Amino acid sequence: MTETTQTQMTPPGGAKPRSPEFRLTADALRGLRQELFHDAFAYRPLPRMRVDGPITRRLPGGVREYAAWTPHAVTALCGLFAMSVASTTNNGSGTLSLVPGFLALLPVLLTLVRPVGAFWFSLAATPFAAVFVDSWGDWPWPPGAFAAHLVVLTVVALRTRPRTAAWMWVLTALYGMAAETVFGAGHYATNSVTLLFLSALSLLVVTVLHIRRAAEREVTAQLSVTEHERSKRTLLEERTTIARELHDVVAHHMSVVAIQAEAAPYRVENPPPELEQAFVTIRENAVAALTELRRVLGVVRAEDYEAPDAPQPTLADLEALLANVRDAGLSVEKVVTGAVRELPQGVELSAYRIVQEALSNALRHAPGATARVEIGYVLGGIGLRIVNGPAPATQLVQLVKSTHGAGHGITGMRERVTMLDGEMTTGETADGGYEVTVFLPVPGAEESG
Repeated sequence: MTETTQTQMTPPGGAKPRSPEFRLTADALRGLRQELFHDAFAYRPLPRMRVDGPITRRLPGGVREYAAWTPHAVTALCGLFAMSVASTTNNGSGTLSLVPGFLALLPVLLTLVRPVGAFWFSLAATPFAAVFVDSWGDWPWPPGAFAAHLVVLTVVALRTRPRTAAWMWVLTALYGMAAETVFGAGHYATNSVTLLFLSALSLLVVTVLHIRRAAEREVTAQLSVTEHERSKRTLLEERTTIARELHDVVAHHMSVVAIQAEAAPYRVENPPPELEQAFVTIRENAVAALTELRRVLGVVRAEDYEAPDAPQPTLADLEALLANVRDAGLSVEKVVTGAVRELPQGVELSAYRIVQEALSNALRHAPGATARVEIGYVLGGIGLRIVNGPAPATQLVQLVKSTHGAGHGITGMRERVTMLDGEMTTGETADGGYEVTVFLPVPGAEESG
């Protein structure tokens, strides 16, 4: 036999626990008080409409400035329409004949500055407007009050949350039921059902618009986050590619250091023990550095990475690259100025990759165009200028991707230039082409070496 115990949370002070129905009702009344009574007449002016949409963007400057007030003008026109409806159905004379029109116009205009207060004003003005109406069929909503309240419900729903609009609809229904039950004697027709039906349709459309706007904002925020993450991933991938390429350059230098340190004692006759020990230490450090480099390469290596069979390219291999680009359909010429000399391998590799990526971009975006590669050897480094013209309108050339793997265009070039403390500018040319200008500095000690 199994015995089960059930514990129930008791509120502080020993009070009896509230039922779920009581808590649900209390939450509902609390929401009603928060939405329609708390700061009901707070000043909340209607903001101007944005004019950067697909239609308003095409308007002239002066017209676009006035177009920002379109919501205010539409609301005012709706108020004037409700005023005209009220003025044609009243039985007053003289100054009193204007009262129904103003009772219909004022709540609509009040939605521009105090939306929730406009709802209460419209609800309170309805029985006063009924005094000036001689129709026994429009009860409890006179024609002017009917139109004004429908406009008020719609405008306030657009300016507030859907839950607020739902509470306004419920209170409108309660007022209609009370007016028909208590003061409906003598009236052969009522229009509360008609108002509730039309306002429900209006609030449904407004709710759908609210949901769509919220979804658009969420999608826009998600796209911004995705674009930011994609940019970070692109940057990290390009830096990883550069690190893998520079590994070969650094490993070559460390291998030369190790070999020279091992061979150096044999070039000196009867070297002192201290010198031999120094060369042994240099070689051991070089071998240890090579081991660590291999470990670093293992960390940054992609799953599909394959070690290159040939050494990393330099500017001496540029002719083969230009030949491949010409075969792909891009007419390109090379111009070299200054005294050609050997540069550090890291600079040579980066210069080669920059030219390669710039030509690949030209093949993608300007197929069939002409390009020019200018290389200038100057005292403080090397300058590169890759410029292409616009693509011919009738030229149909298959777009060719970059030939060195996962390059990312301008991002990859800029990372290489930043790594070498260089400078880079890009932009369109006057004839519609594109130009990439790069300067890679080379320290004087490295040049002389």
